Amino acid sequence: MNIVVCEFMDKPAVQSLSSRFEVTYDPGLVDRPDALEDALAECHALIVRNRTQVTAALLDAAPRLRVVGRLGVGLDNIDVGACEARHIAVIPATGANAQAVAEYVIGAAWLLLRGLAASTAAVEIGAWPRSALSSGREIAGKTLGLVGFGSIGRVVARIAHALGMRVIGFDAMIGAPDDAWRDHAVTPRTFAEVMAEADVVSLHVPLTPATRNLVDAERIATMKRDAVLINTARGGVVDEAAVAAALRAGRLGGAALDVFATEPLAAGSPLAGCPNLLLTPHIAGVTRESNARVSAMIAAKVAEALTA
Repeated sequence: MNIVVCEFMDKPAVQSLSSRFEVTYDPGLVDRPDALEDALAECHALIVRNRTQVTAALLDAAPRLRVVGRLGVGLDNIDVGACEARHIAVIPATGANAQAVAEYVIGAAWLLLRGLAASTAAVEIGAWPRSALSSGREIAGKTLGLVGFGSIGRVVARIAHALGMRVIGFDAMIGAPDDAWRDHAVTPRTFAEVMAEADVVSLHVPLTPATRNLVDAERIATMKRDAVLINTARGGVVDEAAVAAALRAGRLGGAALDVFATEPLAAGSPLAGCPNLLLTPHIAGVTRESNARVSAMIAAKVAEALTA
């Protein structure tokens, strides 16, 4: 059986698959659509990250495809309905990068609460912003608000508790009486209550019609003026212009954005030059360790699906 891997995958996982299947491993295929379609002609499994758009048209080029493995958890780049119609299994790496994302969230919160994100450049040129940075805040005792309480949110909660934070959360799919809240010592709240009460708001929801621009100017206006917003979910969940306006007006204490409505971030974005802002290129879930875990999980699950 033939497997095509068109984005980066950890080498030992590729080797594991290659010992059992015919594997085409070319991380550059994602940028060569015609070559990718040609490679899919005899393909039984396709393994992607977040850049490959697995559309109905792409699936039409893969008549033998049985499984799509996703090296990550978000499925907005995969037409799941089209896969289901063709009886193609879609397998995400659920939970495998949760620790990496959770550590990013806590690290970003720490930096932004202390106001450290931009201090290096000032110190390098001989400035000494000690007075300005002396009003930084400690993470202990702060309230963390989780919007979305899946595998990642639960790991964030565990680390936050260890640092002395109070944790509240909202998840549209989990009712307030659910044992998950009690088991993780998280107090369930409504979405509005999380936004209003939290010192740090961290987003962990998929991008759907219901969550697009979930955090807009109106919602930001309900947050504490010195609150920190962290988005490691999907870019479309946040209105980037509203975040930029709030930061410039001093109506938001800080923001860390790892994902954007358009990636890479477009030139001339309103986010450029905003104060108290940390921007990273969609890497919250990507570490050496998580790459190994995600790749090993998908290699094993794809192999199982092909041999079932």
